[in-house]
Amino acid sequence: MSHPIPSEFDIVFAGGGTTACVVAGRLATYDPSLRILILEAGQHTLDKPIHVQPSQYPFNQLPTSTTVTFNIGNPSPSLNGRVPIVPSGRCVGGGSCVNFMVYNRAPASDYDDWGADGWESENLIPLMKKLETYEVQPSGPTHGYDGPIKVSSGGCKLGISDEFIQVGTTYHKRQYADDTDDLETCNTYSPWPKYIDGTTGRRSDAAHQYIYNQSHNPNLHVWDGKRVKRIIFEDKRAVGVEFTSDPVSCPGADQSSSIVRASKLVVVSAGTFGSPTILERSGIGAEAILKRCGIEQLVNLPGVGENYQDHNLVIAPYLAVDGAVTMDAIWRGESILQGKYLEQWNSNGKSLIAQNGLDSKIKWRPDDEELKAMSPTFQSRWKEFFQDRPDKAVAIFTAFSGYTPPLSRPTVLPPRSYMSAAYYTLYPVSVGSVHIKVTENGEEGMDFTAGFLDDPSDIVPLDFGYKKTREIFRRMASYRGEIAVGHPDFPEGSAATCREASGPVDLNAPDIVYTAEDDEAISQFHRDIAQTSWHSLGTCAMKPEADRGVVDTRLNVYGVSNLKVADMSIVPLNIGTNTFSTAALIGERAAMIIAEELGINCI
Repeated sequence: MSHPIPSEFDIVFAGGGTTACVVAGRLATYDPSLRILILEAGQHTLDKPIHVQPSQYPFNQLPTSTTVTFNIGNPSPSLNGRVPIVPSGRCVGGGSCVNFMVYNRAPASDYDDWGADGWESENLIPLMKKLETYEVQPSGPTHGYDGPIKVSSGGCKLGISDEFIQVGTTYHKRQYADDTDDLETCNTYSPWPKYIDGTTGRRSDAAHQYIYNQSHNPNLHVWDGKRVKRIIFEDKRAVGVEFTSDPVSCPGADQSSSIVRASKLVVVSAGTFGSPTILERSGIGAEAILKRCGIEQLVNLPGVGENYQDHNLVIAPYLAVDGAVTMDAIWRGESILQGKYLEQWNSNGKSLIAQNGLDSKIKWRPDDEELKAMSPTFQSRWKEFFQDRPDKAVAIFTAFSGYTPPLSRPTVLPPRSYMSAAYYTLYPVSVGSVHIKVTENGEEGMDFTAGFLDDPSDIVPLDFGYKKTREIFRRMASYRGEIAVGHPDFPEGSAATCREASGPVDLNAPDIVYTAEDDEAISQFHRDIAQTSWHSLGTCAMKPEADRGVVDTRLNVYGVSNLKVADMSIVPLNIGTNTFSTAALIGERAAMIIAEELGINCI
């Protein structure tokens, strides 16, 4: 489909991910006469099965996928020389159209910790409620019940998750709560709701709920397959955007540049990887980086691209009893089952099509006994950050009903039923950076340092998480042993050796005793396999300029006018949650800010 010749709009969004869709959709609702353009490098997602059928989400991570960008990091000694790979959404709706759909919210104190005027939790909770329809249970004081994003329990219940909770509340001696996403409850086992419409069984994402449902508005435009090169300035005032056809979305298309003008505002919303690199290509950033790339500096902002943060995830696979209901058959594409489940999903929105395989979790904090069992390297971090903040979890533990291969070891396993332990840390200390660079052949590339496990305290909760989740899984009724290739390489004769089993151990059985050599094998395993949780943030931080900030509390880029950043890159400190909830929240807050500045009533 050919696009009209670019002309002028009121607001132009450079990037069309989660936050851009929320901001643009809200503004178009507040004032339908606003001429709004979203430029997105990826393709449209409207009604495509890979995006709207929840069970298809893993296919967005396949090596051949064009719905995500695989950001390749620099080799890291902390990862045993490994190159980290961090996918990010690359389609209209961004991460909200390709993520795991787990509903998760940070403790309210995380937002208060930002110290950003207008972004305190008391100001944000009404927006959290505004954006959601919480279908799981009524009358939650921090939940919303008439917002665009639907939250439900999904299309069916999986027994493996019930086993995880049962063992967690007995062997692991933790309480149970129906809701651990009330912005404060922590360290209890709970069900795990999903961004799935409980009526239709479809993924509930920012593109469909904020943009595609406004197709009647002739002033709201989305141009897909357009890669933003840079922002156009006149006397340090942003007046437009230069873009080309994206070579992945539009192979063989003319690569010449076009310019579209913005009369009121340009909003950079290209995510944690895209936003800082757009700013740097536009002359906003650290002098040394721009000079190295032959870019004339417009504004000296050394914080651009710094402060990269993520959560560290590990997935360990286990054998499940024959007959266990898991996602494996559907992910293998077994056509008979696929057809049966699709028929039911099309009929009433139920079946495994409306599932992600994740029905339970614990936002875990170590008790005194567990803390003593952890390496002393973590103790100072615990005392400084966690000890007096009881609402902040160290990690999330969960049970996948199925096998999801890690990014660093995409092993294909024989057809059968599996389950996987997943554990990821929420406030790692390590930070990285994202910058542009010029490659040896003179082309633009990305200089991405993930920083994973660089701080010695970051690996400790992962090491403990492996041991604790293994003990939990060993006691689950569906347990039939470990899959050795997805576990540490324990020395011969170790009590921790992985093997197939005929059934679970007794609830009161002794824990595995690990030797120093076993502990080293676990640490090496984590350096070989720990990966992104797809929760990248922080590279255009909302902090004071003197503190290497990039935007102020109104999201204005320092040193220029008419230019804002709105996406996960503005988050100054890590947050204890999967990031869709915060990305959408930033969108709601940004829409309010922009509406206020344009004199628009945001009802």
